[in-house]
Amino acid sequence: MEILAGPGLESRDMALSDDLEHLVCELVAIESVNPDLVASGSGEAGIADFVASWLRGHGLSVHIVEPVPGRRSVVGVRRGAGGGSSLMLNAHMDTVGAGGMPNAFVPVVKEGRVYGRGAYDMKGSLAAIMIVAREAATLGLRGDLIIAAVADEEVASLGTAAVLLRREADAAIVTEPTELRLCLAHKGFAWLEVETLGVAAHGSRSDIGVDAVACMGRILTGVAELNRRLHEGRRHPLLGTGSIHASLVAGGQEWSTYPARCVAKLERRTVPGEDGAGALGEIEDLIAGARKEDPQLVASATLLLERPPSQLGTDSFVTAAVERAATECLGEKPEVIGVAYWMDMALSNAVGVPTVAFGPAGEGAHADVEWVDLASLETCVRVYLRAAELICGRG
Repeated sequence: MEILAGPGLESRDMALSDDLEHLVCELVAIESVNPDLVASGSGEAGIADFVASWLRGHGLSVHIVEPVPGRRSVVGVRRGAGGGSSLMLNAHMDTVGAGGMPNAFVPVVKEGRVYGRGAYDMKGSLAAIMIVAREAATLGLRGDLIIAAVADEEVASLGTAAVLLRREADAAIVTEPTELRLCLAHKGFAWLEVETLGVAAHGSRSDIGVDAVACMGRILTGVAELNRRLHEGRRHPLLGTGSIHASLVAGGQEWSTYPARCVAKLERRTVPGEDGAGALGEIEDLIAGARKEDPQLVASATLLLERPPSQLGTDSFVTAAVERAATECLGEKPEVIGVAYWMDMALSNAVGVPTVAFGPAGEGAHADVEWVDLASLETCVRVYLRAAELICGRG
């Protein structure tokens, strides 16, 4: 790659490393906890201002996408000469809360790693694509390079959804951490709520009281059996099988009262070919089966939220370009994987923007010790730049 070739390569590498380290630390130091997870979280407004100013300072055209007040995403565009495809690089700015992490927003650099909340998930990747935006000025790309620094990925993905409504791209790379592996698929999920109704009565009145919690027990037993069947069923080559579990159960009000209501919140993880409507149907079948054992059972199920699974074929031009770029930079073909967690890749693939995921190495997403590997971030910069050359073309 021209940007890293020729005389002065070693000093250029050192400068890139220093710039990445400094930028990751600056980003980690800006608290951007998603307020829908932690009420005191600052959200993305402050970090969005920083990213927008940085991108403008390096020659990108920048605009803010703000579908909900205070929940800002930043879109920066490095205009191409024309005649090439456009590539979007996506990273989210929000983080989960500090949890038990001391000094979560005071970055620490140690043994080639940056520690701090969000370093791995995913301000390291955000720093990498910002550096790519700067370095791409020398490549003479024909197509546009689009940097999407988005809000709210940790909850409802308001940012990416809004950016996709306003900005067209021909291809995308979601830069979530993948340990330098090429991710072509991920699971989706459906959140469901089941309600059982009983009859409130004094604990001594078994003749009239109906226990809504006990009624839920029949359904939860069915959920465990359904999970077993799913694990024994159809397997996706990269993702394995779907699953289901009960996340929260609430019912009753005091010791000596029959509970009139019980609510269970379920999470169904889905693979391609499965969806929320099917998951709801599975639970309705469980209720129907429980009602055969107890004809008086009063129960219902509701689908609250769905995020679809995603996959992109090995024959996609985006897959081919990122695989080639990674092979050139790593010296060997990257491992092709699917992941169990959901990411914004599903949204762009769903609207016809072919998307893969490729990102750095590290550890501790949502944990009390979180770090990103700086050497892997340097590799990501090179991979993204080379992928931009292959997808956008050069003049």
